[in-house]
Amino acid sequence: MQIVIFNIPVEVIRKNIKNLHLSVLPPDGRVRVSAPTQLTDEAITMFVRTKLGWIKKQQEKFQQQPRQSERQYVSGETLYVWGKQYFLQVEYSYKGNALTLSGDKAILTVRKESSPKQRESFVNEWYRNLLKQEVAKYLPKWEKTTGLYCSGWQSKYMTTKWGTCNTNTQKIWLNLQLAKKSIESLEYVILHELAHLKVKSHGPEFVAILNQYMPQWQERKKLLNESKLDYMDSDFEE
Repeated sequence: MQIVIFNIPVEVIRKNIKNLHLSVLPPDGRVRVSAPTQLTDEAITMFVRTKLGWIKKQQEKFQQQPRQSERQYVSGETLYVWGKQYFLQVEYSYKGNALTLSGDKAILTVRKESSPKQRESFVNEWYRNLLKQEVAKYLPKWEKTTGLYCSGWQSKYMTTKWGTCNTNTQKIWLNLQLAKKSIESLEYVILHELAHLKVKSHGPEFVAILNQYMPQWQERKKLLNESKLDYMDSDFEE
């Protein structure tokens, strides 16, 4: 269900919960309300109206946040790997695609006639392999530290979350873009999702878990959310 308040579309999701929850989501500031199933549309609308000032302030933050330009995967563009900036150097070969890091350069070897979309697909798979390697190190570390064990994990490209947890299956998902951020950011997201295996909400019990195992989690979260977002087409759908 969607309602529009002062030209702001608001997605309404009804759940078996007691209280209203309002979110302004990255990267473009879309608005979502989780509401108790029995609450009327009028009550939800009134609630959102009282929060308009806060909503607009959050949306302005996203609009002002630096965003990477649309990539063509040509020499001179930048790539980020574990928080470090590299300058792309494109070379051509018919022996297969490759991406190697050397100094401050990311050397991308592709077929000359390959399209930007094909190059992007290869680079994303390269990022996926990087992420797998590091998660293989840090997921067991945080499982052992917290005593919270997931049934498995997978990566996918997400536009509104760094990670998510299915508490029914005990499985976690990590955003492919984390391979572009720092290792500290990856560790924070892993701990965050493991904590959800015990506590579904972000209430005091959840925060207590983060405080116990990663006292600096708020700083890591802030740095992660302030980092550059990927370019996104205006008609992109998750």
